[in-house]
Amino acid sequence: MKKIGIIICARYQNCGGGKCLRAMREHVGGFALYPKDEELQLVGYSYCGGCPGGNVEYVPQEMIKNGAEVIHLATGMVVGYPPCPRLSHFKEFIESYYEVPVVIGTHPIPMKYLIAHQKLSFWEKTDMFSIAEHLMKEDPAIMKAYD
Repeated sequence: MKKIGIIICARYQNCGGGKCLRAMREHVGGFALYPKDEELQLVGYSYCGGCPGGNVEYVPQEMIKNGAEVIHLATGMVVGYPPCPRLSHFKEFIESYYEVPVVIGTHPIPMKYLIAHQKLSFWEKTDMFSIAEHLMKEDPAIMKAYD
């Protein structure tokens, strides 16, 4: 069993986590990285604290105390508008300071969000393809199912 913590963007702090939890059950999106037969258990769910991400300094510690072996930075940070400019910084800090792996993404990118972002001039400049490559390579039918 893999124990997981999820950090979401403050813009979505009232989110109930439905897409993230569905993706965790279905082993898609950021959770496709785990074997289909591996049980995934959510041990922490919080938000970043708002820009510039003050909770990122403290929330991982609580998740780790609850057994988190990996922390996922939610897909909303990738395709929210605008995408989180601190995503790579959060990943580097958590991995360095807490010595726990960080995965970019939770649920698959909804196809409608991907299409909208690809039309924006800054999308390529954010380098999201390399930051969240596994999300960009999701089966388009799965992405459409998360619209």
